[in-house]
Amino acid sequence: APVLEGRPRYLFLDEPVSSLDVKHQLIIMNIARDFARRGGGVVAILHDLNLTAMYADRIFVLSRGQLAAAGAPVNVLNDELIEKVFDCRL
Repeated sequence: APVLEGRPRYLFLDEPVSSLDVKHQLIIMNIARDFARRGGGVVAILHDLNLTAMYADRIFVLSRGQLAAAGAPVNVLNDELIEKVFDCRL
């Protein structure tokens, strides 16, 4: 992608896959993951918990502007947190 030609050290992505079909969501997320694997840092704001679980090394979950949880997705994304943050039962 042209934005990556200058060899940035970090990517800041605000909802980079919103309104994209699944194919293009995965393309964008794979570009970000490849960038991170080459030593770059990626900060992405996502609302899709499935993509977050698939791609993130570490997540920060906000609820009403406050930090509700932080850590590896496998440790953070659980029924209790989702019920608390999204006010819904799974």
